[in-house]
Amino acid sequence: MRKLVYAAISALALGSAPLLASEGGAVHDVNFSFEGPYGTYDKAQLRRGLQIFTEICSACHGMKFVPLRALGEPGGPELSPEEVREYASNLEIFDPELDDWRPRKISDNFPTVTGDGMGPDLSVMAKARAGFSGPLGTGLNQFFNGIGGPEYIYTILTSYTGEMKEEAGSLYYENHAFTRGNGWIAMPQQIYDDIVEYEDGSPTDAHALAKDVSAFLMWAAEPKLNARKQAGYIGVLMLVVLSVLLYFTNKTLWAPVKGKKKA
Repeated sequence: MRKLVYAAISALALGSAPLLASEGGAVHDVNFSFEGPYGTYDKAQLRRGLQIFTEICSACHGMKFVPLRALGEPGGPELSPEEVREYASNLEIFDPELDDWRPRKISDNFPTVTGDGMGPDLSVMAKARAGFSGPLGTGLNQFFNGIGGPEYIYTILTSYTGEMKEEAGSLYYENHAFTRGNGWIAMPQQIYDDIVEYEDGSPTDAHALAKDVSAFLMWAAEPKLNARKQAGYIGVLMLVVLSVLLYFTNKTLWAPVKGKKKA
């Protein structure tokens, strides 16, 4: 039985590599602060990622499932209430009651971006790439290698070759990580060295920027990750305590019976 279990685990772990290749090329493993059972989001990194999303990504991508108030909640970028209100006021939303456009409030969500040439919504992009966590959703790749949605986003953003081609009146850009398009993607390269300027003096090379925005999109997909992990710690602790209590209770209940058998 032990050999069968080991064989099944090995087969599943080895089977995750072909899935990675078929879903989106060779995904690079990246060390994110939120990985593992004790990992948490890096507040400074999320703020930098928000800046990249705002200045670059938001022109073509929305995040319609993410409430703006989450920017000030614990475990996220943790902007001050004034910063959240200011950020929200710079975004507009059509109000049917007013029959006109108005500045967004913190109770509103991030905008939806639609129209020709616009990209997919990024609210759950990092979680939508769940196929990269292992075969048939077993999560082995993420368990052993930490490879998941953020790594996929990072790899796409850093795998442009600079080559382009025109096909059926549309331009495509070579990106070896995007095998669904046979290595060609409609989105042009967005992340370059020093394309944004950080106030905190953090590195602004393309790889650092890609890592920051990938971490932010992971938070957008799962803003309650830290709270979920804390709830998991408490649950495990309670199970351990319960197991100990059950063990001693069992010994106490069966002690008279075992004593009679010995006699």
